[in-house]
Amino acid sequence: MRLTRPMLAVTGAVAAVVALGGCGSGGRSGSEKVPATATGSLESLAAEVKCKPNIQTDADEIRQAICRNGDGKFILATFATDRGQREWINDAKDYGGYYLVGRKWVAVGDDGVVKALRGTLGGDLEIGTDHHAHSG
Repeated sequence: MRLTRPMLAVTGAVAAVVALGGCGSGGRSGSEKVPATATGSLESLAAEVKCKPNIQTDADEIRQAICRNGDGKFILATFATDRGQREWINDAKDYGGYYLVGRKWVAVGDDGVVKALRGTLGGDLEIGTDHHAHSG
């Protein structure tokens, strides 16, 4: 996949969030009630989780912000296309971390933050590669 400059910036931001929260392989519980998956602009999604987005990338194909709310710090990104979103997620998962995925948006943070966001935004949980299991 050919990454554009904004996509590289987001991938770097994901790496930074993962470094703050650490790589991990926590389990996920399917027992909690999950609301219908939210839709909307980056700003409307951020407002739903009570975060003032610090916009880092504002391009046609991707918008990305660093957010912080009572649950912690996370990256929130919106995408112009489903394909662009899936390609970005597949590449970003190499950095580990936890991903909350909605239609044309993703939130990335540590396990607890992503699970808390899911209680408001809905979406599907995905987990990046656990690099602790690899030895060199």
